[in-house]
Amino acid sequence: ASNLFAATSRRPVVRLLTGSTPARRREEILSATADGGVDLLIGTHALIQDSVTFARLGVAIVDEQHRFGVHQRKKLRAKGGAGTNGGARMDGGGGGAEQTGGEPDILVMTATPIPRTLAVTIYGDLDVSILDELPSGRKPIHTTIGVGEEGRQGAYRLIRSEVAAGRQAFVVYALREDSELTELRSAKAEAVRLASEVFPDLQVGLVHGDLASAEKEAAMTAFRDGATQVLVATTVVEVGVDVPNASVMLIEDAERFGLAQLHQLRGRIGRGRHSSHCVLVTNLPPERAEEEPAVALAFDRLEAVASTADGFKLALEDLRYRGEGELFGARQSGMPQLKMARVLEHQDVVAMARRLAVSLLRDDPEVTHFANINLGREMRSRWGAGELDVVQSG
Repeated sequence: ASNLFAATSRRPVVRLLTGSTPARRREEILSATADGGVDLLIGTHALIQDSVTFARLGVAIVDEQHRFGVHQRKKLRAKGGAGTNGGARMDGGGGGAEQTGGEPDILVMTATPIPRTLAVTIYGDLDVSILDELPSGRKPIHTTIGVGEEGRQGAYRLIRSEVAAGRQAFVVYALREDSELTELRSAKAEAVRLASEVFPDLQVGLVHGDLASAEKEAAMTAFRDGATQVLVATTVVEVGVDVPNASVMLIEDAERFGLAQLHQLRGRIGRGRHSSHCVLVTNLPPERAEEEPAVALAFDRLEAVASTADGFKLALEDLRYRGEGELFGARQSGMPQLKMARVLEHQDVVAMARRLAVSLLRDDPEVTHFANINLGREMRSRWGAGELDVVQSG
């Protein structure tokens, strides 16, 4: 009993480390983390910096995994062996953290796995858990495609109707400001136009990545508190924004966004008890789809988003459209250099190959037995140890 009490009576020490953490506070956190005085360290990309070391890193959880590069995830994983005591691995049998001197367990989370990550799950190098139910009390988001000015005006009427009912809206643009290289609408210019011409009786706010942190926070606070009814934004609102009263999102030039981006953006609404609506507006003329494959592909992608709220299904479509990238490299989409199979169409072949590989490695972990020595040499010739290690970073 006394041992159990000693193990459970102390509350975990939790600290937060971000790029804006004051220098003195940062040094205190870094020192305590390196000495094992911090149990749970929460942070941003700042955790990947070389100055961050862990005494016993047992588990690393990467949320919004699609926002991190392959080498960033690999660097975080490598921190398991960075401290003087090596890594720790959780003992599922209840024996606590077992000191292994190795790497931490990794849990990556995302609503929309990037193509490379999805391919890694198919190849069998990541175990997958799918949460496909909405949180309690939430309703599905209705997604539609609006074409040209008619679609845009329909979205404006929807925004006005929802605001009249006491709710709020996002209007999202691909560009922060106008460019001579494209005719796409921009957030800065459209915020002025919407405030003066479309919604002159409403409070219209603006947030984008070029604003100072204090300005961004002020804009988001005004929207969160209901002082702003319509928030014009760029993809800066893609993650980390929770405004349950927001029930409409208009995404302009939607064909310029990736499937994962559209799904992530759409996830900013539908967080309250009201029905929510996402309108994907494009200026591409549908009649050109029969003659121009690029236009047809753009509408296919928008239809994919409009037809499902399942991020995993959209990730499969994204993989089909963009390719899985490099399994042993940093490229997270595109056609792979190693031509093995069509990963989606040949999943049965991939599964059989994995079973054979597991069997081989069980008997010959270093791939050095006489029967396998040429295979081992070819693997090491094509991919060094560092590249092979990349796969395990997710």
